[in-house]
Amino acid sequence: MVGLFELEHRVVGCLLGTAAGDAIGLPYEKLSRRRLSRLLGTPDRHRFLFGRGMISDDTEHCCLVAESIIVSRSDIDAFTIEFARRLRCWMALAPAGIGRATLRACVKLWFGVSPTRSGVYSAANGAAMRSAFFGAVFDDLETMIALTRASCHVTHSDPKAEFAAIAVALAANHASRTDTIDGQGYLLELERTIGEDGTELLDLLKRAVSSVADQQSTLDFASELGIESGVTGYAYHTVPIAVHAWLSHPDDFRVAVMSVIECGGDADTTAAIVGGIVGARVGTAGIPQAWLDGIFEWPRSVRWIENLGRECAKSIRTPNDATAPRLNYIGTLLRNLFFLAVVLIHGFRRLLPPY
Repeated sequence: MVGLFELEHRVVGCLLGTAAGDAIGLPYEKLSRRRLSRLLGTPDRHRFLFGRGMISDDTEHCCLVAESIIVSRSDIDAFTIEFARRLRCWMALAPAGIGRATLRACVKLWFGVSPTRSGVYSAANGAAMRSAFFGAVFDDLETMIALTRASCHVTHSDPKAEFAAIAVALAANHASRTDTIDGQGYLLELERTIGEDGTELLDLLKRAVSSVADQQSTLDFASELGIESGVTGYAYHTVPIAVHAWLSHPDDFRVAVMSVIECGGDADTTAAIVGGIVGARVGTAGIPQAWLDGIFEWPRSVRWIENLGRECAKSIRTPNDATAPRLNYIGTLLRNLFFLAVVLIHGFRRLLPPY
């Protein structure tokens, strides 16, 4: 069994990597690759709030997953119930950013629909954005895949969403447990897992692996896939781009995250996914300290997220000794209202030049 220190390295690195990528990418969300450089400049530092950054639903969902793993002790059925309960609570606290499919699934949960039937037929990014964490936490692939599927089905029922989520989880698992990153080995493992039904995604990821071998940039690869105006919220656009950035820069957190943000579009999600995958490999020490120090958050502060990661790692080794850190719900509601105000200011700013 893996040592607790090594497990903490992966789990905390994944959570903080998700948060750092999310916060750096957030102000660039939905901007085209052409306009993002003109309006905000290079994505090398926080630009959301006077040189500071904040997290979005990408990181929040990873935190919900971590809490659910701790409380459920990794039991599949218990995890599904706990995750659905936390999603209902998360929605009640008025998050500013929520995907359409996730919103519809949360509404269904509030109306009493079982979490095994609440998923909406959509292949959006909601399931993939929280799945790197499963790969960082679990050595046992069967458990990792079962929990990834359970998490996906609470909000998304389209098999494409499931395949994309598994691809992200396996990427984080491979990144955090192999000395040398092997794109072909990753593809073989994924093919064994999702089978012929996932042929479309496998073909896209084969193109990503081949592109990396040819030393093509992530930006050029996105253009080759026809994603020139920005990465959309469609999982089969997001995941190949994220995997390409990870395989291109498996040990360089900063460059990997910047390379996906520069593709434009759903930049906070692509950066969060890549941040989670690479963070699981490099750990906290491999994440730019200025990016972590610059996250302006409460009550889900960097310290709170780090503590959550440690408790989750502990829950794998000694489930009875782990406790999910408490969250101030009133503080979360006030934070969300403040976050919404900042998002609206960014929205009005985008109406102005440079175009």
